[in-house]
Amino acid sequence: MIVCHCNRISDEDIRAAVDWMRAADGDTIITPGKVYHALGKRPDCGGCMGLFLATMRKNDNLAVPRELRGLRSGVA
Repeated sequence: MIVCHCNRISDEDIRAAVDWMRAADGDTIITPGKVYHALGKRPDCGGCMGLFLATMRKNDNLAVPRELRGLRSGVA
């Protein structure tokens, strides 16, 4: 399914990028900007962002690394 029409990014592209980033660096925080960059694209109109984020959140590899959880609250 096409998620970003401006850049022709599919849900499969997003899943593959998240999986690749997690495999390359298990401690990285994966953001939509990093996904666009990994795909060699730049966000355009932003109309897809809700669906883009929902697609990212469906991927189990998106989870924040354990060592970085709770940093904001001071609880690790």
